[in-house]
Amino acid sequence: MSGLDLDALEAIDVHVHVETDLHGHLSLPGDYLEASAEYFGGEHHTPDVHEIAAYYRERRTAAVVFTVDIENATGHPALSNEEIADAAAEHPDVLVPFASIDPAKGRAGARTLRRLIEERGVRGIKFHPSLQGFAPNDRSAYPLLEVAAEHGVPALFHTGQTGIGAGMPGGGGIRLGLSNPMLLDDVAVDLPELTIIMAHPSFPWQDEALAVATHKPNVYIDLSGWSPKYFPPQLVRYANSLLQDKVLFGSDYPVISPDRWRDDFAKLEIKPHVRPKILKDNAIRALGLGKGEKA
Repeated sequence: MSGLDLDALEAIDVHVHVETDLHGHLSLPGDYLEASAEYFGGEHHTPDVHEIAAYYRERRTAAVVFTVDIENATGHPALSNEEIADAAAEHPDVLVPFASIDPAKGRAGARTLRRLIEERGVRGIKFHPSLQGFAPNDRSAYPLLEVAAEHGVPALFHTGQTGIGAGMPGGGGIRLGLSNPMLLDDVAVDLPELTIIMAHPSFPWQDEALAVATHKPNVYIDLSGWSPKYFPPQLVRYANSLLQDKVLFGSDYPVISPDRWRDDFAKLEIKPHVRPKILKDNAIRALGLGKGEKA
């Protein structure tokens, strides 16, 4: 149970990055951050959890917050899931904490996730296969995913290309193919009770993402990382029809602000009855909210 007043919220942003902790440690190595800033244009803003909470409270919007644990692939120490969860607990009206645990941590990682869910109120887990260096269907993440399925919390997977590492020699060692959404089809088969959220318009595999989300009942798509004005036409078409109950608002803040995303979304040709589903209602179901929440 969280402290969200669902009726008071205008929207739920299911994709918000915590990129710095309360001591100034960053979630990415410096060269990755510099390459990302150049790719997206401008300085890479890194608000902490408390700043994120204040920002989203002003907008009457809840935010799913998480870091990305890439310690095994890069040697860069991950931000503390415990610190993020504890800080989020100070803002239960707007923040929903997810964990991030590198699949390379195996059963020890699974025990950590269980503890975070049961003792720290974590509501899901975030993966970035390309950054973490694993294929979703290679079973290395299954100990973590089994815990998530057991506790009824979703697993959010980055899909498609990433701006992290762009322009670096060898793309910073990041393999794009690990984030092909079709790899998640196997996960959905092997763990049918697990809720899976595929993050982003999955360039260059948009059709694959639409196919998986249409075919597997517990698979959703979040619309983060792109301004809606750049959405592929088939994504808009499916969001308006077959997938109107399975598409979620996500911004990718701080890379893209929810203000910019929602301004551009307002100009998109989305049916009036579908808009509230995408902005809030679908997230309530995907995140398992609404049970015991204020309403």
